[in-house]
Amino acid sequence: MPDGISLLANHYVPEGQEKPLPVVLIRVPYGRSGLYAQMFAAPLARRGFQVFMQATRGTFGSGGQFRPFTTEREDGLATLAWLREQAWCDGRIAMTGGSYFGHTQWAVAPYADPPLVCVSPHITSSEVTGTLFYNHGAPQIHTGLTWSSSIGRQERGGLPDPRMRGRVHAALQRLPLQAVDVAVAGAPVPFWRDFVAHSEPGDKFWSEANHNEADFSRMPPVSMVTGWWDLFLAGTMTDYTALRAAGVPARIVVGPWLHGEPGELRMVAKTDLAWLDHHLRGGPPPEDAAPVRVFLQQADRWLAFGEWPPLQAKEQSFHLGKDGGLAAEPEASAAPGTFTYDPADPTPTVGGPLLQPPGKQADNAVVERRADVLVFTGPALTADLDLVGQVKAQIYVRTELPHADVFVRLCDVDPKGVSRNIVDGIRRLDPRTVPADDVTEVADGVLAVDVELFPTAYRVKAGHRVRVQVSGGAFPRYARNMGTAEPFGTATQGRTNRFEVFHDADHPSRVVLPVLSAAEGSEVGKPASQSSS
Repeated sequence: MPDGISLLANHYVPEGQEKPLPVVLIRVPYGRSGLYAQMFAAPLARRGFQVFMQATRGTFGSGGQFRPFTTEREDGLATLAWLREQAWCDGRIAMTGGSYFGHTQWAVAPYADPPLVCVSPHITSSEVTGTLFYNHGAPQIHTGLTWSSSIGRQERGGLPDPRMRGRVHAALQRLPLQAVDVAVAGAPVPFWRDFVAHSEPGDKFWSEANHNEADFSRMPPVSMVTGWWDLFLAGTMTDYTALRAAGVPARIVVGPWLHGEPGELRMVAKTDLAWLDHHLRGGPPPEDAAPVRVFLQQADRWLAFGEWPPLQAKEQSFHLGKDGGLAAEPEASAAPGTFTYDPADPTPTVGGPLLQPPGKQADNAVVERRADVLVFTGPALTADLDLVGQVKAQIYVRTELPHADVFVRLCDVDPKGVSRNIVDGIRRLDPRTVPADDVTEVADGVLAVDVELFPTAYRVKAGHRVRVQVSGGAFPRYARNMGTAEPFGTATQGRTNRFEVFHDADHPSRVVLPVLSAAEGSEVGKPASQSSS
């Protein structure tokens, strides 16, 4: 590296290689040997690709300190330059990998000169602070501490600790959160300390971690795989749309997967082999004609589209109504719903997109019984309702304190009354960032809050009902809102916060769903064999 630090790598060379070949570069913080090598490098090497799997700075023998997301551009570009100087490299370099491996691609691909041949940044996104760390201002502490416990212990050896999930949950109950990394990792973890120290609006610490402002027109062809329950999903879909708008050849597959599920990893391997063979060895183009393939959940089918979001999907509003109902039009008049959020007893969450199981769908009864959750339910559907695209909400709310969270969740209620989550979203209100493009003051302290829920492809079956939850948090997925300006990592004292949620003609609170009409003719594929993965 330019600063004199040496990074180590494993180099896979096809047997009998006599001339320079292209290189598939994989940059990973989890070890260049062992499980990850067997999962990502070895399958490509067995197919005759030359693979260079590098341990990122400060991990598994590479020099320096591992400060995640902050050094990957400089180190990645230096690695590209070094590779091109080697006699066994013909100058053509591609990159692949998922999650953090995908981040290392975003840190390099828009800036590489000469450009990379192609990339495959799976289950990741170009912008990580809003996607992974602070979702619309709300710190994702469960993901942050789960990952910190993993990277803090990964080089100590031994078997995985089956009690770790419980330890993470217990640690997140503590206040302050600043040093709970020690409870799960046995020592301070630099990433966790950075995560809690640099969460305030306007903090520039993570500027090197985000690449969504890069010139996407300089990107090489891109192939991506992600899952509807993957925590990077929203950012991945945003990246795909931006890449296509910049004229970049891009493809994406979205399945019914949580982050790193076996089905997701199998799809990564399958698409990578075809993608690299086409771009590095002149093989046939990928067999699927459409650039967008998505799994329609609860219908066990794959759909194919020419773009994302699909033009065939039309927006349909479900307005919050009086007596806990949902309606096509807002009520002429209705008293606001009220609840009090208490950080000493934070509103819990179940299911959803998490870094590790449990996640995905879950019975929401324990949440919906609480007094700090408003529930609005529509009538039984007379026909299947296929949701394909971006889900969003606008909630009119007035809070007693200016520091508050607005959490919205869309659910599918079956004929037995079981409510299961489909997608959700959160927006943290803070006087330092409000008003904003997505939060405007209407009158008398009432705010119109736009909440971006996750995108989805999901069938709500005939006979089921659509339900919307509105609450003031989702703990421990997100840090509890203490009702004060104190940073979340050092806060110990919280204040209760009374919410008023308005839903009348002057305050038409609603969710907006992307409804796909079968008559509009999306291309429908065969039933999916990996739907149970």
